[in-house]
Amino acid sequence: QVQLVESGGGLVQAGGSLRLSCAASGRTFSSCAMGWFRQAPGKEREFVVGISRSARTSYYTNSVKGRFTISRDNAKNTVYLQMNSLKPEDTAVYYCAAVETGQFSWVPRSLYDYAYWGQGTQVTVSS
Repeated sequence: QVQLVESGGGLVQAGGSLRLSCAASGRTFSSCAMGWFRQAPGKEREFVVGISRSARTSYYTNSVKGRFTISRDNAKNTVYLQMNSLKPEDTAVYYCAAVETGQFSWVPRSLYDYAYWGQGTQVTVSS
């Protein structure tokens, strides 16, 4: 069992930055592929970025490439999402997700691939 708690959301002006954190409980974090999803009002939850359990592989959705960076610290059981050059269209609730896997380089991109979810943190970007 893995429990996830996100933090770091807030209100920021367009062009600004935020850093989200997702702290995981349990001793299996290093065995988990991790992902960030987001859901805007009236829209479906969408994949933003994911990182493999080895941290050697990551995958970004096109709209955030060059602006967002995912990283993980297995010693701290934490995954981070650095978001720069934020745009109003980045406004959403951001969710952290995890799945235990034996594949070191797998980056799941479907929400159905993930077994554990955080409660979400609101990110609002004003224009």
